[in-house]
Amino acid sequence: MTRSISRRTLLALMGGAGAAATLGACAGPGSTAPKGGEGAAPATGDAKGEVSFAHWRAEDKAAFDKLIEEFQAKFPDITVEQDISPSNDYQTQALNRLKGGSAGDVFPTFRGAQFQQFVKAGVYTDLSNEDFVANYNPAMLEAGKSDGKQYGLPYQVVLPMPIANKSLLSSAGVDAPPETWDGFLDMCDKLKSKGVVPLAWPGNAPGDAGQLFNTMVMNEQPSDDACAQIEAGTMKTTDEWFVGMLKKYAELRPYFQPNAVGTVVEPLQQLFVSEKAALLCTGSYHISAVRSLGAKFDLELVPPITVNSNPKYLGSYNATFILGINAASKVQPAAVEWLRFLSDKQYAGEYANATVQNVSVAGVEYTNPDLKALAPWLEKTLMLAPRFQFNDLDIRSAVEGSCIAVVGGTDPAEAAAKAQKVIDQRI
Repeated sequence: MTRSISRRTLLALMGGAGAAATLGACAGPGSTAPKGGEGAAPATGDAKGEVSFAHWRAEDKAAFDKLIEEFQAKFPDITVEQDISPSNDYQTQALNRLKGGSAGDVFPTFRGAQFQQFVKAGVYTDLSNEDFVANYNPAMLEAGKSDGKQYGLPYQVVLPMPIANKSLLSSAGVDAPPETWDGFLDMCDKLKSKGVVPLAWPGNAPGDAGQLFNTMVMNEQPSDDACAQIEAGTMKTTDEWFVGMLKKYAELRPYFQPNAVGTVVEPLQQLFVSEKAALLCTGSYHISAVRSLGAKFDLELVPPITVNSNPKYLGSYNATFILGINAASKVQPAAVEWLRFLSDKQYAGEYANATVQNVSVAGVEYTNPDLKALAPWLEKTLMLAPRFQFNDLDIRSAVEGSCIAVVGGTDPAEAAAKAQKVIDQRI
C-alpha cells in the first residue's frame, strides 16, 4: 500500500522515539525440535554452523564484515559468510539458488515484486512470533508482511532521490533544492552554463535508472496507487497524465551526460566525485560509495518537483532490503541468531552509520555527518516509492523502459504506446 510517511514515524526512524524491545534469549541445546517446512516458523535447536548471508549490497561488505566479526565473538559456534551478487543477478538468479538451500540461509529481497515472488515460492519462513520483530518501527514492517504474516524485516530506509554536490549548486547560485519544475530546469541551465553535467543518470542500469521514476511520477499521477492501477489495467501508460510525465523526461534530455541510456553507475560515480557532474540521479544508498571514492563536498538531495505549484510530495522514500530466514536452510537456529543480532539497535546503528543508510530498527542513534545533514528530509512529506507497486517485473520494466526510451530520443506518445502494448499482453 502506498502512503506518505508521517512525521512521527520519520522522527522515530531517526532514533528520537520508540523503544525497542529487549533482545530475547538465544536458542540453545534442549530447545524445541526443528519445525521446518515452507512458510513455517524457523526451526529451533542448537545455534551452530555456517550461515550463508546472501545479498546484493557489495558496497556494504566492509560494514557487514565488521558486524560478522562482532557476532562471531559472541557466538563462537557460528560463522557467517557473505554471498554477494550484483543486484541485477540477484533479482534474476537468487530465487533458484535459495530454493535449493545451497546459499542464503539469511537473505533480503527488494520491496514489491521480488518480495511477493519469494513469499509465493515458499522461500521465507514466518517470523511473526520472533521476539526481535518488536525491535522495528511498526510502520516500517508492512513491506515485509503478506497475508497477515511477517515474513521479512525491511531493514533499510532509503531515500531514492538524486544526490547533489552542494558546492556546485552554490557556485551556480542555487542555495536550496528547487520546489517547482521551472526552478528545477533553471537549476539545470545554470549548472550547464558552468560547464558541468547537471544530471548524471545511469540509463543502462535499469535498477538504478528507475529510481528517478519515483520522483518524476509522484506529483503527476492522479492517485497514489497509479502504478498498481497500471498493472491492474485500470490506468494506462497512454493516459494523458503519464504521457505528460514522459514529456518532462524529454525536457531533461539536454541535461543528462552524453549517451545517458548507455551508461552504467560506476563511471557516473567517478564523474560525480570528480565534480564534473552536479547530481547523481540514483539515491541515498550511493552516498557511502561516493564517499569511499573520495567525495569531500557536502551533499544534498534534489528531487525533481514536476509541478509549479502545490506539490503533494517533496520527495520519496523506500523501506527495503527485506531480511528473512530461508525455509530450505539447514542451520535455521544459527540464521535466526544472525538476524536477531542485526535487529539489535546497537548493531543496526553500526550498520547505518557505516553505510550511510537509515534503518527501520527503532531507537538507533545516528552519528554519521551525512545522515545528520539529510535528517531534515525525514520531516518532509515523502511518498513511499511508487515503482515498487509493480509486482510484475515485465510490466515495471516496460513502464520504466518508456522513460529510458524517451531520454534516448523516442517520442513520448510512441514510448507510452509501446509500453502499453507490453502491459496489455501481460494482463
